[in-house]
Amino acid sequence: MNNIGDTIKKFRELKNFTREKIAAELKMSLSNYSKIERGEIDLTLSRINQIANVLEIDTSQILNFDATQIFNISNNKLVQGIGAKAENMHFHSDDYKEKYIVMLEKEIERLKSEKIK
Repeated sequence: MNNIGDTIKKFRELKNFTREKIAAELKMSLSNYSKIERGEIDLTLSRINQIANVLEIDTSQILNFDATQIFNISNNKLVQGIGAKAENMHFHSDDYKEKYIVMLEKEIERLKSEKIK
């Protein structure tokens, strides 16, 4: 499973955006943005939304990245192997929902902890 940082990096590269451009748009240092792509920073849902906006994509594309959506892998026999069926490579909306719920729960806990401080 890819981490969110890997997914963000893939979309950034597909858009031909530099790290510097994304960092500037997010009003953060290049060093901190690079940590996001390396998976060294836990992201809040609001930060993921900001990144999605800068990348001009939907938040769900980051949370449930599926290479078949971008690269049309379902029709590529070299990637799948001869005889592979496209039905085996489908979008898992339940996976997206579960990831979204986990992200929301973490965001709620973060907000509660900030309120306590």
